[in-house]
Amino acid sequence: MGTQHTYRVIVRGRWDALTDASRTALLADVEEHGLANMQFTPEGTLTYDRALQHFSYRFVVLSDAADGEEMAEALAEEKAESILKDVGHGFRDLRSRATDMDTMKINRKPSRR
Repeated sequence: MGTQHTYRVIVRGRWDALTDASRTALLADVEEHGLANMQFTPEGTLTYDRALQHFSYRFVVLSDAADGEEMAEALAEEKAESILKDVGHGFRDLRSRATDMDTMKINRKPSRR
């Protein structure tokens, strides 16, 4: 196993064929899944709004650096699929974007003296 990198992955998708029970459950918790609660976690953080059209998950994924962002994206999509299937929410059109936090360049403002 090679060097592990930390990736932040956003998985986006669309709700699809939601049952009445799914709609009721999602709308009951909508305030807990708004923009103010977005954060990257290993378990994933789900965000969506009342329209119940789109959603996103934010994950922290540890993966072999040699496998690159593509593997981190695949792992995050697999987690999102598993979670959504387990709770019975219909979805489609998953797509993701990963950022390798270990290679990310941080631009710092010059200090003033």
